[in-house]
Amino acid sequence: MSYYTVERVTQVHHWDDKLFSFRCTRSPALQFENGQFVLIGLMVDGKPLMRAYSFVNTNTDAELEFLSIKVPDGALTSRLCQVKVGDELLVSKLPKGTLVTKDLIPGDRLLLLATGTGLAPFVSILRDPSIFDHFKEIVLVHGVRRISELAYREELEQLAAMTRFAYYPTVTREPFMHQGRIPEQIHSGQLFRDLGMPPLTVASDRVMICGNKAMLTDTVTQLDALGFQRSTRKGQPGHYLIEQAFAGVQNA
Repeated sequence: MSYYTVERVTQVHHWDDKLFSFRCTRSPALQFENGQFVLIGLMVDGKPLMRAYSFVNTNTDAELEFLSIKVPDGALTSRLCQVKVGDELLVSKLPKGTLVTKDLIPGDRLLLLATGTGLAPFVSILRDPSIFDHFKEIVLVHGVRRISELAYREELEQLAAMTRFAYYPTVTREPFMHQGRIPEQIHSGQLFRDLGMPPLTVASDRVMICGNKAMLTDTVTQLDALGFQRSTRKGQPGHYLIEQAFAGVQNA
């Protein structure tokens, strides 16, 4: 029995020369939790070539949506970035991932920290209004190199205008209203000053992290120093969660 289903691409959007997103049909049998990821791919030389991609869509949506970088010499993305509406896409039947809110100890404020395509699982989480039943405030920090890489920016700005949600995009290689790496924004306190919010505290804050290795390492070091505890793989809830198996890391 095959471990994947064959779906059809229904929409493709190129954000810039290095970033694109796409939608495809969804098997009714595929069930997952918002924040998780799945293996997707293409048939190459008669064999499935697949990588991990987080869902951008919610678990109740009729279609699947994914966000990807473009790697010119990447085995998969060099082909994936050329898909068109109607093309076939392979989607595995087994979703995985650690970015599920049930694994967090209850708190008042949720910080979602992402770099690049690590944004994907947080868009999925935010598109489900029920997340606001669990936290008084939610803050999304998205770090990118260029302004054009701020995918879903308009959608997130609209969400911030209507809910108990703050959107904080930050750019490292171009002039922008917020500049710098996420760990530096947290360490200096600039993030919280800009938002008019109190700094991190283990008593009320919970954190989810998805992004490049350097950001993950530096942010975890900061959280550990403040007394935050990470959720364990054995299901023990914690003050923060991290995900390393996302498209920006593995989609060569």
